[in-house]
Amino acid sequence: MARIEAQARPSPSAARRFTLRRLLRPRGGWLLVPNALWASLFFLIPLCIIVIYSFLPIDENGNATTGFTLDNYVQLNDPLYIHIFWRSIAMSLGSTVLCLLLGYPLAYFMAMQAGRYKNLCLLLVIVPFWTSFLIRTYGWIILLSPNGLLTGVLKSVHAITQPLDILYTPFSVMLGMTYSYLPLMIFPLYVSLEKVDRRVLEAARDLYADGWSAFRRVTLPLSLPGIVAGSLLVGIPSTGEFLIPDLLGGARTEMIGNAISDQFTQAFDWPFGSAMSLIMMVILLGAIVLYLRMVRRNPEAGVL
Repeated sequence: MARIEAQARPSPSAARRFTLRRLLRPRGGWLLVPNALWASLFFLIPLCIIVIYSFLPIDENGNATTGFTLDNYVQLNDPLYIHIFWRSIAMSLGSTVLCLLLGYPLAYFMAMQAGRYKNLCLLLVIVPFWTSFLIRTYGWIILLSPNGLLTGVLKSVHAITQPLDILYTPFSVMLGMTYSYLPLMIFPLYVSLEKVDRRVLEAARDLYADGWSAFRRVTLPLSLPGIVAGSLLVGIPSTGEFLIPDLLGGARTEMIGNAISDQFTQAFDWPFGSAMSLIMMVILLGAIVLYLRMVRRNPEAGVL
């Protein structure tokens, strides 16, 4: 028995060769190294700097000094900044709802009824991304200005007598954000609806469900993962949007992204701007956590 165990036990040299072979064998974990380095250099390190700056005091000249203070967070209790936070959340929710109302019918048509024109519809949805985001936003200025194209068309059909005064208003900002982020709502909705088993819909019809009942009880619940993913993809960037409010809203429609940008580029109050950024991150992180909980409960929710 001892001789058999000695023969079965690998020799030390064989064990060393086996260990060396395992160490030199390429593993899938090495594929994460470039991503980890990129995230560390351009996300984690800047985030740590922002966290440190948010607790730094400023001197009488407005320069950040060494020390520790919570005044930057206390300053956020100002009604002005609270109003800006609520306005940003309201504008984000409004644009998300509009994207959902506009994107769901199009995604449903593409997934269920487009047939051979499905790829053409996808191409038309992608086409706006071929143009610069800044140029597309300036296009809305030309369209919505008092002397723009929309006013001229409405005057030509005698629908209005005075120039439209919708530029530099919350309506124009929400319109611009809805247009810019609509494809981000359409794509996850399309993926979710494309995965719906047609046999389930046929079974619903066999059980005497009309079109609306089949949609409400079958299609809509099965497309809920796409709705959640699309809402996050639209709501998160639109909450921190600053370019569209700056160009289409002006000073009357300042959002949290504009306030943070002003603190870093005009007021040069980096500690206060860092505190505003961290509070905004916490709010957005709460939305991401809700999505991850939904994915954990239903693995099919991770359509992206």
